[in-house]
Amino acid sequence: MPAHGKKYNDARKLIDRTQLYDPAEAVDLLKKTATAKFDETVEVAVRLGVDPRHADQMVRGAVVLPHGTGKEAKVLVFAKGDKAKEAEEAGADFVGAEDMIQQIQGGWAGFDVAVATPDMMSLVGRLGRILGPKGLMPNPRTGTVTFDVGPAVREIKAGKIEYRVEKAGIVHAPIGKASFTAEKLQDNFYALMDALVRAKPAGAKGIYIKSVAISSTMGPGIKIAPSRVVRVAER
Repeated sequence: MPAHGKKYNDARKLIDRTQLYDPAEAVDLLKKTATAKFDETVEVAVRLGVDPRHADQMVRGAVVLPHGTGKEAKVLVFAKGDKAKEAEEAGADFVGAEDMIQQIQGGWAGFDVAVATPDMMSLVGRLGRILGPKGLMPNPRTGTVTFDVGPAVREIKAGKIEYRVEKAGIVHAPIGKASFTAEKLQDNFYALMDALVRAKPAGAKGIYIKSVAISSTMGPGIKIAPSRVVRVAER
């Protein structure tokens, strides 16, 4: 394993690796351990008691973080006519149809989120092999396949993020920047956890929230007590 730098090792000394922290305590610790020269992204990792290999245990959705992520997403909208105009007026960065599909097939990938009107999906479907592995394919479950393109674009610009459980049963999601106040990070954290709790599949048995950890880009992980998270999220 590669050796960690002095800053990382100093940060680890502030954390009790055997303790499960309260969310507020974890956020306070994270702000102390985020010592990089750039504004680090804060990410949450949640291990769920699901088996994503079964369709009835897939956890996927989207949530609008109350304070955004600290980064404005570049939005591409596949639409025509009035819906294309609506997307442009809402602030979409790129709007088009066949022309955008050709650009993506040619290797272009200058966007973070793709939205499509339902009537465009027969064309957008051609991009499945390109966008699917990158998590960029429009999907009705995350609100990115819709005729309401204006509201969809505005929500994404305001801080809407998508989450999806990975093969190992873990969800990774950003909840802001280390420069955010502790209160804003906590608000975003609880918004994500609330969404995950509400997204619990009917097929999930036993303990649903198995473990939770929060970390900054260059900092160590800080474990959070799942019982505290669920109790607050379900209020």
